[in-house]
Amino acid sequence: MAERSSTGGFDPTGIDEEEWQILELQLEQTIPHYDKVNAWMTFGQDKHWRKNVRNHTIEGMKVLEVGCGPGSFAVDIVGVELTCLDPSDEMLQVARHRVGEARKNRGESEATFVQAVAESMPFDDNTFDFVCCLFSFRDFKDKKQGLTEILRVMRPGGKLVICDAGKANWLHGLFGSLWMNTAVQLIARVVTKEKNHAWKGLAKSYTHYGTNGFYRRMLKEVGFTQVQGRLLLPFGMASRFRATKPKGNTAN
Repeated sequence: MAERSSTGGFDPTGIDEEEWQILELQLEQTIPHYDKVNAWMTFGQDKHWRKNVRNHTIEGMKVLEVGCGPGSFAVDIVGVELTCLDPSDEMLQVARHRVGEARKNRGESEATFVQAVAESMPFDDNTFDFVCCLFSFRDFKDKKQGLTEILRVMRPGGKLVICDAGKANWLHGLFGSLWMNTAVQLIARVVTKEKNHAWKGLAKSYTHYGTNGFYRRMLKEVGFTQVQGRLLLPFGMASRFRATKPKGNTAN
């Protein structure tokens, strides 16, 4: 693995504090155009990926979304006891209004919104039946610590689903980086009508993201079982990981 100084503070295991603070500011700047740019850059596939993750839930489950952003996933999940976590107060304000209105209109109970980082979550052990991360995992400061915390707060037998960037190997990652640094930049410029838009910096988080195999091994090292991870077609620029907390594991 390259030295962190040669990768701008990024490597597959996490992000240096200074770079992470910059990344968080860039993420907040995407809020007004977040859904539209994501839809264009994925050719509308992001809606299908979110729906697939929601289909893993069962009515009555206690569900935690880690890195909820502006609520793009949480707004449409129904029939569950929902908690949304994000490190950004600005993201949570948007999500709280958006998700709150949707759940109120459906006659559902209010969701809970928590400002915290994935690496240190203010929840008791063995709390949630289902945990998901929708395009937030690659922004964890310390991915292994974040996964360790997720394992801790999940109930034995609980399920984890991560949907994020896809990278099969270095060559596939090279094509992905070209896409992120060319086509996505043009899309973001057209949508935002700004030359210096936030997606210029966000392309960096994909460039320094690890491969699917790297994260499958990490999930197993942390303690998850039934670990799966595959690229999502048709373009393979996104991936989905699934894993389970062993039923005998009740420790943190």
